Amino acid sequence: MLTDIITGIEALAPRPITQGFDLVHSPEDSDILQERANAGANNEVKYRMSRIQSWSINFALTAVAVAVSYFWLDKPIAFFAHDQLRHFTLFERLTQIPEWIAPFAVLALLILGVRALIDRPLTKLEAVILVCGLSLIVGSALKNQLKFIFGRTWPETWVRDNPSLIRDSVYGFNPFHGGQGYEAFPSGHTTAICAVMSVLWICYPRLRPLYATFVLAVAIGLIGANFHFLGDVIGGAFVGTFTGTAAVALWEAGGPTRISAPRNHGGKT
Repeated sequence: MLTDIITGIEALAPRPITQGFDLVHSPEDSDILQERANAGANNEVKYRMSRIQSWSINFALTAVAVAVSYFWLDKPIAFFAHDQLRHFTLFERLTQIPEWIAPFAVLALLILGVRALIDRPLTKLEAVILVCGLSLIVGSALKNQLKFIFGRTWPETWVRDNPSLIRDSVYGFNPFHGGQGYEAFPSGHTTAICAVMSVLWICYPRLRPLYATFVLAVAIGLIGANFHFLGDVIGGAFVGTFTGTAAVALWEAGGPTRISAPRNHGGKT
């Protein structure tokens, strides 16, 4: 399911439109050029609409999947993980994969920021690393706000005597409640791994099986260790893939546009 979500939301990423035309030497050529330009503009409008439709469909599918998981899957999976899987340390180790990504992303942003200050252009790999870092930061901020909005309790009691399904039979969403005991949805670890892997999924598609493996490993670890409900993981996957595809789209849409004020060598601002 996570791979399907990534593949579906990937349609949000922009496609480069680079159609070259020959030089115009006659009115007939000018008419042909205009017709091609109009056709290209119409195709671009249709494509943009298809991206919006694709995002809307995937959002709706994610909402349905979360609802189905909430009513029929989350509880039995959580009880099974508690009774049968809690003795396996492998699951907890798998959840540590995203924790290695955040420090690397911050370090990469610092290094690439210094390169930008000395006016050295970024290579494709460096640009992709930068976009991965930005996607991770935005995804983290977004999931924090969503955790406060939804206020879902956890499967187990982990921090500050938080209410949980296993210990207290507490289960559900408590919108705008606040507090660490009400921050299960969406999964932050899943958001983080998908925020990075979705960027790589778009930019370096040959390694997609590897990216999917990382995402599935983290998801299995979170559910197996009973750190999150299945629905939390589904929600985190959508948030992460959305920020990743949006980051790529914004990077490619920006082009050479300069946003900083022009330098004034006369000393006035």
